[in-house]
Amino acid sequence: MEAYAAAKARLFEKQTADDFAILNADDPASTPYAPTKPKVFWFSRKQRVAQGAFLLGGEIIFRHRGEEEIILQQSEIPLPGAHNLENVLAAVAATRLAGAPPNGIAKAIRSFSGVEHRLEFVAEHNGVRYYNDSKATNVDATLKALGAFPGRILIILGGKDKGSDYTVLQTPLREKAILALLIGAAAQKIESQIAGSVAIERAGTIQRAVEVASRAAQPGDIVLLAPACASFDQFENYEHRGRVFKELVHELANHTAHSASGKR
Repeated sequence: MEAYAAAKARLFEKQTADDFAILNADDPASTPYAPTKPKVFWFSRKQRVAQGAFLLGGEIIFRHRGEEEIILQQSEIPLPGAHNLENVLAAVAATRLAGAPPNGIAKAIRSFSGVEHRLEFVAEHNGVRYYNDSKATNVDATLKALGAFPGRILIILGGKDKGSDYTVLQTPLREKAILALLIGAAAQKIESQIAGSVAIERAGTIQRAVEVASRAAQPGDIVLLAPACASFDQFENYEHRGRVFKELVHELANHTAHSASGKR
């Protein structure tokens, strides 16, 4: 990890006094790498910063040369999760320093629906919202996905194990999830390490997982694909896995629509 951080910090070494460096003030691992040559700006969701972007009272604020300007409300950010709030704060700092006007930045954030396979909203069906986070191929990414929603989550976990420790999922699963649907080669290991924290269903395949989740979920619930595993046991890659999940969700909605029209 130290080598990884040092490699990232190389970005700052080629900067001059005319350049800007933007760092996360809330991350104790990144603050020691604050460079001396460029002008340092910070972003934070927990505190006001000397210069940079921060969250205060539900507002995204940019501070520069002692002056503060409100960019937009936190409630206007369409992407869920604390990590996406941090991404927005970093983007506000970068784009404002690059000369973009506050109203243009706010408009871009409000209209940004996210990147495919990264906490991607797929559809709402019978009051249940389906999210595709197939890019969550490790436990840390799954932790962030769980943290993006208030609760009542039915989560699809599993795939090809990467030697991960799934026991760290126990607490957030206990607090946020109502059902874990296990698929793929890692299902047995995951079950042994999360047992007792949430109800478990050995679905086997993603097709079966979506089917079971659609029957078990109630209006207001979230069905979340955040596998914490690689995809290569059953899919070509995480993109393939995400596309299959989305197709299954849309088929589910279409089947219900056809059934309803047939009863008329």
